[in-house]
Amino acid sequence: MTSETARRRFTQQVLPHLDDAYSLARWLTGNATDAEDVVQEACLRALKALDGALVENPRAWLLAIVRNSTFTWLARNRPHVLVLSGGEKEVRARQIDTQELVSTPEEALIAKADRESVTAAIEALPLVFKETLVMREINGLSYREIAEATGAPIGTVMSRLARARALLLATLGQGS
Repeated sequence: MTSETARRRFTQQVLPHLDDAYSLARWLTGNATDAEDVVQEACLRALKALDGALVENPRAWLLAIVRNSTFTWLARNRPHVLVLSGGEKEVRARQIDTQELVSTPEEALIAKADRESVTAAIEALPLVFKETLVMREINGLSYREIAEATGAPIGTVMSRLARARALLLATLGQGS
């Protein structure tokens, strides 16, 4: 049974970071519905842990829980050799209306193709690189926060991020 203190701490320390938690889970599971399930499980784990946990960096702490919950969920619900990414419908749901940003239909088409290419390239990354890239480039975490969330040394985080970026560039045809 969780205490009132844990509930108050949950409201203060976890709820402000739910968007980042969902974003990470969405990228790692490749599916909006699965991400919602993962974040719900992570929130339950966080609430239970707050009774006795000393949390110095709530955002990194929550993302570590989300990351671990995602891997647990994937192990339970997906074959180990296959992790599916989101479909075309979900890619479109994440896109913004390009008509406001571009002046011609040709520019809109090029912008849409670019977004789809980048999204597909990120989704195709190996999970360890994808999670590091998403935490840094989409969630805006520092190297230290990523290291805390993943349990990896900062040097490893930097290496994974560099490798993820290189793979992205190669996939997008801009690498050497």
